Amino acid sequence: MKRQHRATAVAAVAAMLAMGAAQAEPAKDDELTINGEETLATQAPAPDHLQGALGDTVYSGWLFRDPDTRAMQKDDFDNPMFLFVDAGIEAWNTPDGTEGKSCADCHNAIEDSMKGLRAALPKVTEKGELWSLENFVNDCRTNRMGAEAWGWNSQEMKNMTTAIGLQSRGMPVAVAIDGEAAPFWEKGKEMYYTRYGQLEMSCANCHEDNFGNYIRSDHLSQGQINGFPLYRLKDQGAVSTHQRFVGCMRDTRGVPFEAGSQEFRELELYVASRGLGMPVETPAVRH
Repeated sequence: MKRQHRATAVAAVAAMLAMGAAQAEPAKDDELTINGEETLATQAPAPDHLQGALGDTVYSGWLFRDPDTRAMQKDDFDNPMFLFVDAGIEAWNTPDGTEGKSCADCHNAIEDSMKGLRAALPKVTEKGELWSLENFVNDCRTNRMGAEAWGWNSQEMKNMTTAIGLQSRGMPVAVAIDGEAAPFWEKGKEMYYTRYGQLEMSCANCHEDNFGNYIRSDHLSQGQINGFPLYRLKDQGAVSTHQRFVGCMRDTRGVPFEAGSQEFRELELYVASRGLGMPVETPAVRH
């Protein structure tokens, strides 16, 4: 009975994907020009480590969205994420904790000290641990400021990581996947291709095997994460990378790992590496 239910679920997913078999091409002719000034590349040569899994080219998720959603990201005034950017910058300059320090007291201007950080994360620390941006933020809060750690998906954390991420906008994703990072990257890769949940689906089933197809009304992208944190119209709010991982895993009718878990940090590293060379788009807009 259990096997029959699983087979039925898998068949249902296959049917939903088949309904989108009339593949819709990404909007390759549109240009992502921010505020009429800075044009960000939305295509890049596929990284060698993918060995042709995505063909010759990786594409920004922006190209798979409808014209209205793409337009929102082109103008910072229309991009709702900038409400959270402003809140993050205010928090950057506000003292907090028992030490009475702000982020700016140690790191000075955010636009200078944080430039390029988002593009290189996750990365391995001096202690040999794989850290995402959220880990670095909370390390500063607890060890330097004497403040309480923020929840991984708290609004305060998303405000700060968005403000920090913006400072790398336009810089190429450049996560390290060799040396000390290699074991973490391998685990993330294994997770990417592992089937989860009652539907027995992996990340690759949607974002590698079926990008360009539709599942229900969703135009499947390659699952690039170079725009996170981003504004998701469906959620009417800011969404972090791990928050989206949780949502995807739930969509397979599986039990997700915790946001901030070792598993999701390893997956984040691997997925980021699938977009090596793509510019950071933070803060992006998706539906």
